[in-house]
Amino acid sequence: MDFMLTNEAKVNSCTELFKSAYENRYTWEPNFLGYAGKCSWTDGQREINGSFSLGQDLRAIVKEIDDEQINKAISSQLWEVAIHRVRRSFKQTHGKNTFTLGEQNELGSEVIVGGKNEGDLYRVKNNIVTMVHRHIHGNLIVIHTEDVLNTGEGYLSKSYSSQYFDPISKKHIKEKNFYKDEFLPLEKEGPWVLVSRSIHQESSKGSILNKQVFSFSDLKSLNHR
Repeated sequence: MDFMLTNEAKVNSCTELFKSAYENRYTWEPNFLGYAGKCSWTDGQREINGSFSLGQDLRAIVKEIDDEQINKAISSQLWEVAIHRVRRSFKQTHGKNTFTLGEQNELGSEVIVGGKNEGDLYRVKNNIVTMVHRHIHGNLIVIHTEDVLNTGEGYLSKSYSSQYFDPISKKHIKEKNFYKDEFLPLEKEGPWVLVSRSIHQESSKGSILNKQVFSFSDLKSLNHR
């Protein structure tokens, strides 16, 4: 009797593996109303404070910060976190893709994507997506997750790196960014939102460069008006 998996079984097994990790990510309930609070930015030399609101439409509005670059940076971080909290079914996001198991290493099982997003890769370990290798807007982005927070309703990445590459030459076009995120629930049962994000780069000797810290406090859920 042949105990080797058939190609079809391998595909089905890989799809279920990736689907389970995808559905294990923490996302907001569809009735998410948005929230607001105070915000600050610092690079270690200067600190800028203001306030913000993130609406149900995920549009972030930052007030009391006149520095256009800092204002945009804060709103961009809020939007970037929020867009990953939107709940979409696996079929909505990956219904036109196929998945095949590749090699295994310390980051977990390789998931090779075919179909609509052919060329993308993921790795899954312990029901967590530990690596993302995606082609977005003509660039290749590679994300490695090092640590996560288990909310009880899915996981949130709290320590990870990201870097952009040229999809053809595979040469990096931006320096690698290292992220550390902290989250807390607005109420006893959520939704979980970002309270702190630090971003930095590292020199070839490992020293920290260009560190920025975004902080969010006095957070309150928005109600329908």
